[in-house]
Amino acid sequence: MPKQPVWKAIDLGVMAYADVHELQKSLAAELQSLDRDADAPDTLLLVEHPPVITTGRHGGAENLLVDAELLKERGVALVQTERGGNITCHFPGQLVAYPIARLLPRKADDAAANSDGPRRPAGVKEFFNDLETIIMRTLARFGLKGEQIPGRSGVWIENRKICALGIAVKRRVTFHGLALNVGNDLSLFDLITPCGLADASVTSLHRELGCEDVSMAEVKTIFLEEFRDYYRLDPLEIHPGRRKNNANNKFCSNGRHRRPGKAFAGN
Repeated sequence: MPKQPVWKAIDLGVMAYADVHELQKSLAAELQSLDRDADAPDTLLLVEHPPVITTGRHGGAENLLVDAELLKERGVALVQTERGGNITCHFPGQLVAYPIARLLPRKADDAAANSDGPRRPAGVKEFFNDLETIIMRTLARFGLKGEQIPGRSGVWIENRKICALGIAVKRRVTFHGLALNVGNDLSLFDLITPCGLADASVTSLHRELGCEDVSMAEVKTIFLEEFRDYYRLDPLEIHPGRRKNNANNKFCSNGRHRRPGKAFAGN
């Protein structure tokens, strides 16, 4: 049986996409070099990026609505990546999470699912569902109902996409991850057709709440709590440290409160 998984979470603050991409690849290479049952931590990177537009390994440039020269003038980087999915963008005010993790060997999936101990991500489809579920649980903590839409990745509030997902897997190690829109400024999306979906729009936590009183630090804390609880990690090691959260605090000046339960957290 594989040893119990150990995760460490690292908050990188605001960091250029290219630098974080190199870090992801380095961490993934370390895990890929290990024996299957080696006792080494998986890593969850949390970051905000300066403005950048990324495309996936199968394309997405056709959904860029401006030319590269205009992006350069605006200081927006354009990067083709090895992740799945189409075109998306990252910017300050968006929480990006990159899990660099080993997927379970197929023979161990069922045993891990039925265990009371810590869980490790299993197959690619299962891992995708895990991340979407964790985001839905995070949104539920703010009183928002996130949903999965069959045939469309990510997490949605009705027809508004609030979180995009795109991962890459090499030798059963995952990298890339998810991007949860938090702030009100979504103007970078105006330069693309997000995910190539002309019939959908984007939204954010602040837009859905109708206020900007929720800080990025609080969103990170709640996301980490849900990540920890979903994978049954006790404790989840955080670098350089996590902020305590008072669940009784009012978070919107308009009177809305965080719901104490975990409604809307189902698959």
